Amino acid sequence: MMGQGYSRVRLETLEMYRQFLNLRLTPFAPREGSVGYLCPEAHMALVLIGEGMACVDGELLPAKAALKRVGLEPIVLSAKEGLALISGTTSPTAIGALALHDMLKAAATADVLGAMTLEVLKGTTRALDDRLMRVRPHQEQRNTAANIRRMLSDSMIAKTFVDYRLQDALSLRAIPQLHGAAKKTLQDALKTIEIEMNACCDNPIIWLEEEDGGAISGCNCDSSYVGIELDSACIAATAIAKMSERRNNRLINGQLSGYPSFLIRKAGLNSGLMIPQYSQAGIVNDMKILSHPATVDTIPTSADQEDYVAMGYNAAKKAREVAVRLEYVLAVELLSIYCAHQFVDSDLLPSSSSRAVLDRIARSVPKMEEDTYLYPHLQMLREMIHSGEIIECVEGIIGKLL
Repeated sequence: MMGQGYSRVRLETLEMYRQFLNLRLTPFAPREGSVGYLCPEAHMALVLIGEGMACVDGELLPAKAALKRVGLEPIVLSAKEGLALISGTTSPTAIGALALHDMLKAAATADVLGAMTLEVLKGTTRALDDRLMRVRPHQEQRNTAANIRRMLSDSMIAKTFVDYRLQDALSLRAIPQLHGAAKKTLQDALKTIEIEMNACCDNPIIWLEEEDGGAISGCNCDSSYVGIELDSACIAATAIAKMSERRNNRLINGQLSGYPSFLIRKAGLNSGLMIPQYSQAGIVNDMKILSHPATVDTIPTSADQEDYVAMGYNAAKKAREVAVRLEYVLAVELLSIYCAHQFVDSDLLPSSSSRAVLDRIARSVPKMEEDTYLYPHLQMLREMIHSGEIIECVEGIIGKLL
C-alpha cells in the first residue's frame, strides 16, 4: 500500500518491514480494541523506532532487544512517515486475506465432501444435470455441480442408486445452489481484497510531481470495502457449515441413512458419532453469532471528527474465527463419511476420487468398532482440510476443481 510512493514513506523504512519478515521478527500488537487500523498498526510501527515489543524465536522481547537479536538497529522516522505507518487498511486487509484464503480452500473441500455424502447416502445425481444448471446461469452453481459429477462419474454406488429416490433432501439436492452462492460471495471478496492490497489507502496522500507537493486529505483509509466483503464472507462460510451439519445429521441418523445409528456396529453402550454432531451444532451456533455484520455498527470517535467508523478491523478479526470453525465442521462430516463406508456393500465401489480420500484417511484413522477418543482424529482431518490435502487427493484423480 505504501510502496506506490504516494504516502511519502522512504524505501529504507519499508525495507525494515521486509527485514522483519525475512528475519522472522514479529511486532507485538494487541488483538482487541480497533475500529479500523490505528491501534494494531501503531503498535507494530513502534518496533521500527525501538519501542514496544516484538517476538523472536517464540520469545516476546522489548523492541530494542528483539532488533538486536536479529541484527537490526532502530530507525528515525522522517516527515509524514509516522502518520503513514498507522493509517490505512493494512491490518484488516492482511487479516482478511488470510481468512479468505482459508475460506476459499474450505469451500472447495465442501464440494468434495458434498459429493462423497451424496454418494454414500445413495443420492441421485439427476439434480446435478448440467441442463438444470444452464437455465439458471450462475457460473459458481454450474461449476459446483460439475465438480460433483466429475467426482462421481465412475462411482458404482452413484450409478446403482441414480433412481433410488425421485428427490433428495435439500442438504443433498441443493449443494450446487448453496455452495455456488457462497463461493460467488467469497470470490467477490477476493477481487475486492486484491484491489485493496494494491491500493493507496493512506491519508493524506501526496503527489510529488505537483508544485510544492500536492496533498489531499480524504478518506481512502476507510475500511468499508474490506469490512463489508468480510462480513459477507462470514455469512457465506456459515451457510456452507449449516448445510454440512445437516448432511452429517443424515449420515448419523439411522432412520435417514439406512446405516446403523451413529455409524457404530455395537450400539447401546457405544455412542459412535453421536457427540461430534453436538460439537457441530455448537460450532455452527458460534459461527452464526460471528456472522452478525460488524460493519453495520458505528460508534463515533475523535470527539465526533470521526462521527462514523467502518469497523472493518472487527469484520476481519471474526472472519479468521469463522474460517477455523468451518474447517472443524467439515472435519466432522468427513469423519462420518469415512465411518459410513464400512457399512456399504463391498460389491459397490465408491468413485476413484472418493477412494483416494478414504484411503488417505485410513492411513491415520482406524475403523471404529467401539467408542474411542475422537478428538485426535478430528484434529487430523481438520488439518487435512486446512492444508488442502483433501483437495489434492481429488485433483490427483479428476484434475483441478472448478
